[in-house]
Amino acid sequence: MIGTTLAHYEILEKLGEGGMGVVYRARDQLLDRLVAIKVLPENKVGDDDRLRRFAQEARTASALNHPNIITIHDIACDGTTQYIVMEYVRGKTLDHLIPHKGMRLGEVLKIGIQVAEAVAAAAEAGVVHRDLKPGNIMVSESGLVKVVDFGLAKLASRTEVLSEQSSTLAMSGETAHTQDGAILGTLSYMSPEQAEGKPADGRSDIFSFGAVLYEMVTGQQAFGGTTKMSKLSAVIREEPKLPSTMAVGTPRDLEKIIARCLRKDPERRFQHMSDVRVALVELKEESESGTLTSPVTPRKRTGAKWIFATAGMVMLISGASVVWIRERPAAPAAELESRIVPFISSGSATNPK
Repeated sequence: MIGTTLAHYEILEKLGEGGMGVVYRARDQLLDRLVAIKVLPENKVGDDDRLRRFAQEARTASALNHPNIITIHDIACDGTTQYIVMEYVRGKTLDHLIPHKGMRLGEVLKIGIQVAEAVAAAAEAGVVHRDLKPGNIMVSESGLVKVVDFGLAKLASRTEVLSEQSSTLAMSGETAHTQDGAILGTLSYMSPEQAEGKPADGRSDIFSFGAVLYEMVTGQQAFGGTTKMSKLSAVIREEPKLPSTMAVGTPRDLEKIIARCLRKDPERRFQHMSDVRVALVELKEESESGTLTSPVTPRKRTGAKWIFATAGMVMLISGASVVWIRERPAAPAAELESRIVPFISSGSATNPK
């Protein structure tokens, strides 16, 4: 497709590919600007559900006017080719920016706050993203964040009920959905309620955001697994390792924020993304002012040290006693016994308090 044109858009290069389509960098020949074009694969054009979600992505994202949400310019059809035209962001997706051992605190907060602002704005408009993950977060060369791919988004007022006749998971790569479309999202980042096919509201995005924060801090997924079903099981039942056990120096308050986002019960999570944003902003201010709460540190095992120290003291006192006795002039047995026995029976050396 590279080198061809769609309407007045010249296709320059392929940028990436996902479940909803292939993304290209293109030039708008009328306005002389670079744009990104997402093209629905031709083998999916006959899929009514895929077409519906493809168009829904354009309508949903175009209704959200926010600097941290990708801007949609147009949705069109050229022959049998369906495509969405959006702003071009020169940068990388977050999954390509997270190091193996996690990001620095400043980077985590800078990116995290922008993502929280985008999701909070969507929630305020009644939109639930439902597929928030590092691969759907673009970071420009200047550090500006853009949340993309609202292909699975829905209005919070809508409810989806898992069909009793169809609960079989149909999975493609990391993306999962039931045959009736009730379970949607990416396995390692979806909320427990999504994984169980229950209705999802804004608190589901908060859980996914917590999983993204966790990965930014530790460099590892909060809910990993070797199989698709093991990942789903981890999301529903397992608690991830504490970030501080994997990333030394993790601030206590940041660990608490992540933990509250990742609570299995939606009622126990943050209830609004705007509250998560405020918590991160305050943490950033404390970090920059030098008043940040001390990092989480492993508890020191002092019990064994005290036992060894006590034993050493006993040996020291006992040794000194022997030397003192040996250096004293010989004394009658009765007198020696009267000196030694009270010392031992007092317990000051053999049973120190």
